[in-house]
Amino acid sequence: MELKHKKLANGLNIIGEVNKDAQSAAAGFFVKTGSRDETDDINGVSHFLEHMIFKGTDKLSAHDVNRIFDDIGAQYNACTTEENTIYYAATLPEQLAGTVKLWCQLMRPALRDDDFNMEKNVILEEIAMYKDLPEFDVRESCRTLHFGSHPCGKSVLGSVESIKALKSKQMREYFESRYAPNNMTAAIAGNFDFEKICDYIESLCGNWTPKQAERKTEYFAGTGKKESQKKNNLNIQHICLMSPTVSYQDDRAYAAMLLAKIIGDEVGSRFFWELVDTAIAETASMHCEAMDGVGAFYTYVRADAKNSSKAMQIVENIFKSLNKDKITAAELQKAKNKVLSGVTIKNEIPMGRLVELGLNWVYLGKYRPIEDEIQRVKRVTLEDLQNLIVQYPPINFTQFSIGPE
Repeated sequence: MELKHKKLANGLNIIGEVNKDAQSAAAGFFVKTGSRDETDDINGVSHFLEHMIFKGTDKLSAHDVNRIFDDIGAQYNACTTEENTIYYAATLPEQLAGTVKLWCQLMRPALRDDDFNMEKNVILEEIAMYKDLPEFDVRESCRTLHFGSHPCGKSVLGSVESIKALKSKQMREYFESRYAPNNMTAAIAGNFDFEKICDYIESLCGNWTPKQAERKTEYFAGTGKKESQKKNNLNIQHICLMSPTVSYQDDRAYAAMLLAKIIGDEVGSRFFWELVDTAIAETASMHCEAMDGVGAFYTYVRADAKNSSKAMQIVENIFKSLNKDKITAAELQKAKNKVLSGVTIKNEIPMGRLVELGLNWVYLGKYRPIEDEIQRVKRVTLEDLQNLIVQYPPINFTQFSIGPE
């Protein structure tokens, strides 16, 4: 695979990873904006705006957008996180130009008032739906509790109050400031002609105006608070824990990812053998989220209410024992095999590769080939893990739980 890169005069980065052996191609826009870039009064606007993009442009209706994607045969979608809004599509190589053209058009949407008012109800329904899902609700609540006043504590969906109060003018102002070409990356992966697609993107996006779209990044150790909530329609206890770890830009992010696998992978981890295999918890998992300038370990435990205290005691014992009951070479190798299998399988197809390609550029400002990813995982040592545990002890966690009355 070969990297191609061009930066337009307005700051838009176009990156391509060409694989002539691929049978498909994927393209998308990565916008460096999410809930952490919002103010309290417009919380949820990034996700709301993602919905509005598909409502069309001054020349395309929502029906036209759906019809064109359908005619092309593209598999397309979008997602919003605390830090990024990503629009992506996978298609046949001969349909890539049409897919790229449509994405370029949609990145300059109409943002009509009628569409805004209608979609607001959809967003409110989505908030209500996720509020009925304890697994999602407990994570959102724990994140807010853990980060406190730090921007990463803002909800991606926003609140009922913030969405109801949001005005279309505020969304347009946010769009103008954040969807600037110098805050966006166009990424393409698979079997395609980079120069041809690059010229195509430049002809459609080269006149976009750059803006100041900076993000303040700062490390945050977490509040360490512990809170709970009771709901009378639940029978199961849902527990979320968060503790600090390294950022995406830190080379130790690979060690953090492997440590989370060893402690809380869904199968074969310490959580699995001591909590799930023993039927104390229905599920127990841990994963690492390395972000822009900050990071967090997430632990999620779901157990019968009568077992919740015992489950939490086991989790704490596992965390406390990491220094004396050290990670073994066998555990590390097993985690490496899992991660390497996942990386390889995901990156075998252009759509899987597209996300890694785009995010590496957004966070690092550079290309990281698959071979480099693999070597970085392989180079992690037991000493790396122990040093990480000493500096970022998982036992220093924030806790939020939701359970029955």
